[in-house]
Amino acid sequence: MSKTGKKHSEAAEKIDRAKVYPLVTALDVVKQGAFAKFDETVDVSVRLGVDPRHADQMVRGAVVLPNGLGKTIRVLVFAKGEKEKEALDAGADYVGSEDLVAKIQEGWFDFDTAIATPDMMGVVGKIGKILGPRGLMPNPKVGTVTFDVGRAVKESKAGKVEFRVEKAGIVHAPVGKVSFDAEMLKGNILALVEALIKAKPSAAKGTYIKKISMSSTMGPGINLDIADVTAQI
Repeated sequence: MSKTGKKHSEAAEKIDRAKVYPLVTALDVVKQGAFAKFDETVDVSVRLGVDPRHADQMVRGAVVLPNGLGKTIRVLVFAKGEKEKEALDAGADYVGSEDLVAKIQEGWFDFDTAIATPDMMGVVGKIGKILGPRGLMPNPKVGTVTFDVGRAVKESKAGKVEFRVEKAGIVHAPVGKVSFDAEMLKGNILALVEALIKAKPSAAKGTYIKKISMSSTMGPGINLDIADVTAQI
């Protein structure tokens, strides 16, 4: 633990917490500061000027990152008949209905994303309290409840990221791996921020994007220059 703490401290010393960095510079700092032996994930946090306690200020959606997430996404689909075949043809890892519900009730969670056709939501609703807290419940607002299961599966496999503002008004989302080149990470970050801007609630007043920060899994956070980021969208 002390070894990790030392490396984290050394990386943090290279960052001026009082400064905001242009996106390109920040990417270099984050990539150079990654010290773990594994390929760390790059995460972005955006503090929004909304109050999630009010339903009309909730920010939720999804975005397909142009350069993916750098990992294999395991997709489960609740469907029957022709839609079951469509899901399998699109690359779904698991497809079924009541059989999958039973497995999940027994504690099976070997998947990253769940998709369902609308007619299956009655069945899926039985495990809503299990999937919901894990962020796995299919939802029409993010495109995971749809009859177009082929498209939904392909988007998930390509690196579709769901986002939802937390109680503190912050959205957290992964945007790739430190092994990605800077242009790939840049493209993913701009896509995420653009999606957040498009998802701005009409009830939100004042400054909408208040802060953007980025970090690797084990590294310190670095604040981004908001004007620099939004100017590139």
